[in-house]
Amino acid sequence: MLTPMRVGALIMELGLFWIHFFPDADVPVFQLSIDLTKDLQWHFDIGKELSQLRDRGVLILGSGNIVHNLRALRFDGKVHDWAIEFDDFVKQKLDVRNFSPLIDTHSMDRLMNISNPTLEHYIPAITIAGTSNSKDELFYTTEGIDLGSLSMRSFIFHSA
Repeated sequence: MLTPMRVGALIMELGLFWIHFFPDADVPVFQLSIDLTKDLQWHFDIGKELSQLRDRGVLILGSGNIVHNLRALRFDGKVHDWAIEFDDFVKQKLDVRNFSPLIDTHSMDRLMNISNPTLEHYIPAITIAGTSNSKDELFYTTEGIDLGSLSMRSFIFHSA
Protein backbone atom coordinates (compact mmCIF):
# COMPACT_ATOMS: atom_id res chain seq x y z
CA MET A 1 0.00 0.00 0.00
CA LEU A 2 1.40 3.42 -0.90
CA THR A 3 0.29 5.57 1.97
CA PRO A 4 1.88 9.01 2.45
CA MET A 5 4.06 7.62 5.26
CA ARG A 6 5.21 4.70 3.08
CA VAL A 7 6.05 7.02 0.17
CA GLY A 8 8.05 9.21 2.55
CA ALA A 9 9.90 6.16 3.89
CA LEU A 10 10.67 4.93 0.37
CA ILE A 11 12.00 8.35 -0.61
CA MET A 12 14.36 8.39 2.36
CA GLU A 13 15.34 4.73 1.95
CA LEU A 14 16.18 5.10 -1.75
CA GLY A 15 17.91 8.45 -1.39
CA LEU A 16 15.36 10.20 -3.56
CA PHE A 17 14.03 13.69 -3.09
CA TRP A 18 10.67 15.32 -3.51
CA ILE A 19 10.17 18.95 -4.40
CA HIS A 20 7.19 21.05 -5.29
CA PHE A 21 7.92 23.14 -8.39
CA PHE A 22 5.05 25.49 -7.73
CA PRO A 23 3.91 24.85 -4.13
CA ASP A 24 1.44 27.75 -4.01
CA ALA A 25 0.02 27.23 -7.48
CA ASP A 26 -3.70 26.87 -7.91
CA VAL A 27 -3.88 25.74 -11.52
CA PRO A 28 -6.08 23.37 -13.47
CA VAL A 29 -4.49 20.04 -14.39
CA PHE A 30 -5.49 17.49 -16.99
CA GLN A 31 -3.67 14.52 -18.46
CA LEU A 32 -2.94 14.21 -22.15
CA SER A 33 -1.54 11.02 -23.63
CA ILE A 34 0.77 10.76 -26.61
CA ASP A 35 -0.45 9.12 -29.80
CA LEU A 36 2.14 6.76 -31.26
CA THR A 37 0.19 6.57 -34.51
CA LYS A 38 1.02 10.26 -35.13
CA ASP A 39 4.34 11.84 -36.08
CA LEU A 40 6.42 14.37 -34.16
CA GLN A 41 5.03 17.31 -36.13
CA TRP A 42 1.53 16.39 -34.97
CA HIS A 43 2.69 16.33 -31.33
CA PHE A 44 4.44 19.68 -31.77
CA ASP A 45 1.24 21.13 -33.27
CA ILE A 46 -0.74 19.84 -30.28
CA GLY A 47 1.70 21.81 -28.12
CA LYS A 48 0.99 24.92 -30.18
CA GLU A 49 -2.74 24.44 -29.56
CA LEU A 50 -2.13 23.88 -25.84
CA SER A 51 -0.20 27.14 -25.65
CA GLN A 52 -3.57 28.92 -25.63
CA LEU A 53 -4.32 27.23 -22.32
CA ARG A 54 -0.87 28.08 -21.03
CA ASP A 55 -1.53 31.74 -21.83
CA ARG A 56 -4.57 31.46 -19.55
CA GLY A 57 -2.55 30.14 -16.60
CA VAL A 58 -2.72 26.39 -17.14
CA LEU A 59 0.48 24.58 -16.19
CA ILE A 60 1.51 22.19 -18.99
CA LEU A 61 3.88 19.44 -17.90
CA GLY A 62 5.50 16.73 -20.00
CA SER A 63 7.31 13.69 -18.66
CA GLY A 64 9.84 11.68 -20.65
CA ASN A 65 13.53 11.45 -21.53
CA ILE A 66 15.62 13.11 -24.22
CA VAL A 67 17.70 9.92 -24.49
CA HIS A 68 16.04 6.63 -23.57
CA ASN A 69 17.70 3.39 -24.66
CA LEU A 70 17.20 0.64 -22.11
CA ARG A 71 19.09 -1.90 -24.22
CA ALA A 72 22.23 0.20 -23.86
CA LEU A 73 22.16 0.70 -20.08
CA ARG A 74 25.58 0.67 -18.45
CA PHE A 75 26.22 0.00 -14.82
CA ASP A 76 29.91 0.92 -14.89
CA GLY A 77 29.36 4.68 -14.66
CA LYS A 78 30.38 5.34 -18.27
CA VAL A 79 28.13 7.31 -20.61
CA HIS A 80 27.82 6.45 -24.29
CA ASP A 81 29.28 9.14 -26.58
CA TRP A 82 26.13 9.09 -28.72
CA ALA A 83 23.98 9.79 -25.64
CA ILE A 84 26.04 12.88 -24.86
CA GLU A 85 25.98 13.95 -28.50
CA PHE A 86 22.20 13.64 -28.83
CA ASP A 87 21.49 15.30 -25.47
CA ASP A 88 23.78 18.21 -26.45
CA PHE A 89 22.14 18.42 -29.89
CA VAL A 90 18.68 18.72 -28.33
CA LYS A 91 19.89 21.30 -25.79
CA GLN A 92 21.48 23.43 -28.52
CA LYS A 93 18.25 23.42 -30.54
CA LEU A 94 16.11 24.20 -27.50
CA ASP A 95 18.44 27.06 -26.52
CA VAL A 96 17.88 28.86 -29.82
CA ARG A 97 14.25 27.71 -30.27
CA ASN A 98 15.14 25.87 -33.48
CA PHE A 99 12.64 23.03 -33.13
CA SER A 100 12.52 21.84 -36.75
CA PRO A 101 15.60 19.58 -36.46
CA LEU A 102 14.09 18.05 -33.30
CA ILE A 103 10.91 17.18 -35.19
CA ASP A 104 12.53 15.99 -38.44
CA THR A 105 13.95 12.63 -37.38
CA HIS A 106 15.61 12.21 -40.79
CA SER A 107 17.97 15.08 -39.98
CA MET A 108 19.37 13.01 -37.12
CA ASP A 109 18.66 9.44 -38.25
CA ARG A 110 21.63 7.64 -36.70
CA LEU A 111 21.54 9.57 -33.44
CA MET A 112 17.78 9.38 -33.08
CA ASN A 113 17.65 5.65 -33.75
CA ILE A 114 20.23 4.77 -31.14
CA SER A 115 19.17 7.42 -28.60
CA ASN A 116 15.46 6.62 -28.83
CA PRO A 117 14.73 3.23 -30.38
CA THR A 118 11.08 4.06 -29.68
CA LEU A 119 9.74 7.60 -29.37
CA GLU A 120 7.32 7.49 -26.44
CA HIS A 121 9.87 9.00 -24.04
CA TYR A 122 11.01 11.71 -26.50
CA ILE A 123 7.59 12.90 -27.69
CA PRO A 124 6.66 14.85 -24.51
CA ALA A 125 9.67 17.17 -25.04
CA ILE A 126 8.40 17.97 -28.53
CA THR A 127 4.89 18.72 -27.30
CA ILE A 128 6.24 21.00 -24.56
CA ALA A 129 8.50 22.76 -27.08
CA GLY A 130 5.36 23.46 -29.08
CA THR A 131 3.82 25.29 -26.13
CA SER A 132 6.68 27.77 -25.92
CA ASN A 133 7.09 31.17 -27.50
CA SER A 134 10.12 33.28 -28.37
CA LYS A 135 9.74 35.47 -25.26
CA ASP A 136 9.94 32.57 -22.81
CA GLU A 137 12.89 32.10 -20.53
CA LEU A 138 14.31 28.58 -20.74
CA PHE A 139 15.57 26.93 -17.55
CA TYR A 140 17.18 23.52 -17.21
CA THR A 141 16.20 22.04 -13.86
CA THR A 142 18.07 18.76 -14.27
CA GLU A 143 20.91 17.73 -16.55
CA GLY A 144 22.99 14.61 -16.87
CA ILE A 145 22.86 11.10 -18.24
CA ASP A 146 22.24 8.17 -15.93
CA LEU A 147 23.19 4.56 -16.56
CA GLY A 148 24.93 5.51 -19.78
CA SER A 149 21.80 5.97 -21.89
CA LEU A 150 19.07 7.84 -19.98
CA SER A 151 19.16 11.62 -20.29
CA MET A 152 17.63 13.25 -17.24
CA ARG A 153 17.49 16.69 -18.86
CA SER A 154 14.44 18.59 -17.64
CA PHE A 155 13.45 22.04 -18.78
CA ILE A 156 10.92 24.76 -18.16
CA PHE A 157 9.71 27.40 -20.57
CA HIS A 158 8.69 30.24 -18.28
CA SER A 159 6.78 33.30 -19.39
CA ALA A 160 9.11 36.27 -19.22
